[in-house]
Amino acid sequence: MYPIDFFYRAARLYPQREALVSGREVLTYAELAGRVNAAACALQALDAQPGSRVGICAGNTVDHVVALLAVLAAGKVWVPLNWRNPAAELNRIIEFTAPSIVVAEPAHLGTLDLSNVQAVALGECAGTPLLAALAQAQQGRMPTPHQRSRDEAQAIKFTGGSTGVPKGVMQPYRAWVATLVNQIQAFGFDAGDRYLVSAPVTHGTSTYLLPILAQGGCHVLPASNKPAELLRSFREDGITTTFMPPTLLYMLVAEAHGERLHLPRLKHLIYGGAPMPPEKIRSVRECFGPVLETTYGQTEAPQVVSIMRAEDFADEANWRSVGRQGLLADMAIMDPQGRLLPAGEAGEIVVRGDLVMSGYWKMPEKTAETIVDGWLHTGDRGYVDERGYLFLKDRLREVVITGGFNVYPIDVESVLDQHPAVHESAVFGIEDDKWGEAVHAAIQRKPGAQVDERQLIAFAKEHLGSVKTPKAIHFYDDLPRSVAGKVHKVTLKADITRKLREETNA
Repeated sequence: MYPIDFFYRAARLYPQREALVSGREVLTYAELAGRVNAAACALQALDAQPGSRVGICAGNTVDHVVALLAVLAAGKVWVPLNWRNPAAELNRIIEFTAPSIVVAEPAHLGTLDLSNVQAVALGECAGTPLLAALAQAQQGRMPTPHQRSRDEAQAIKFTGGSTGVPKGVMQPYRAWVATLVNQIQAFGFDAGDRYLVSAPVTHGTSTYLLPILAQGGCHVLPASNKPAELLRSFREDGITTTFMPPTLLYMLVAEAHGERLHLPRLKHLIYGGAPMPPEKIRSVRECFGPVLETTYGQTEAPQVVSIMRAEDFADEANWRSVGRQGLLADMAIMDPQGRLLPAGEAGEIVVRGDLVMSGYWKMPEKTAETIVDGWLHTGDRGYVDERGYLFLKDRLREVVITGGFNVYPIDVESVLDQHPAVHESAVFGIEDDKWGEAVHAAIQRKPGAQVDERQLIAFAKEHLGSVKTPKAIHFYDDLPRSVAGKVHKVTLKADITRKLREETNA
């Protein structure tokens, strides 16, 4: 089966069930399938070549979901274009992947360089064909079947991590199917699930789109991503499931003023993309109840390399873990010499199996460095305990080597985040003449809270000792973030390095 076939199966089984809800707009499975088929035929009419690439640049809308499913149904390769990215970055992706078609909302069409691309609009835009109008001419038709292999790309997704240059990850059909099965098995999704679309469709939401639809569930698109609107949707739309970054969860807790919410239908409050300190886990569970869950994965091995279910969070000893191995993921810990390590020993997390990418787009050397003897080298460091729970230490390249000692930022962040005045911290190394690298921390205070550098350094030293304690603390009203919601440490390091040089030269 191709990934889209799971949706078609559900459309046959549940034609009158709600599939998408956005305000007053409700699409049943039969209606959604009809729109997807017509749009897929329209894409094939523009470009009949199977496997050609189609970029989509849009917010979280019904039209975006229809266009994405149509790309899958047409046998084409999806290239997500997050509209929050700078235009220069989006144009770099377009030039690099050379899509034959780019589907975009009118607000974004003017910022994209589409001189060599067929542009299609999601909404009225003078001089640009409208996808809905192109699809209207194809009503009642089915897209032409293709015979692409399970190892060919279903999507090229660009990594959104906090370090390094973004790379185009080729996710094959087999990885999408493995992700889909992993999600359903891990969370037990069924026809009663109602998923709140809070994370961007271009990112985390895309891995939940088909698993929910495969089981006959419903996706609910809120009017906005503001905390008050999301809490309203939780209360009024019967939400059972959602996925979001930790930062958005913290905003929801703040919006709820720490009060316990009464959400009897909520079962899966899933976070990912960044670790959550234990004190934050406690506050989220106190607000939402015992429904918090998390997964660990990468764009190169989507979403469920490991899974922490709600019942796992019942034991506080597990709160620093990201759970146990997913159903269709072979995970291990490896040392620098390529030897697999036993339980309790830390090393690089490696993954193999159908979940793993087929490689980086037009980067064979980088692919060969990352996939060795079938193992995907994640660049993440961690260990697995005797019960099979995975604990992350840090990105290998984020290790701060200071005075000959290795300091892992996550260890320092976990302590700083416990201070009552700290909303979130980010720890990293800055070049230093004395230490080689010095540990620095950037801090975002809680609204109205007061704490200074001296107090935080004393607090850290009490818990960590001198080596791991930051040599300097830098305060930000808002920490810079990537489009995926992660703290952008590259930006922080560049900003602080610049300021330190200016002070030295002053």
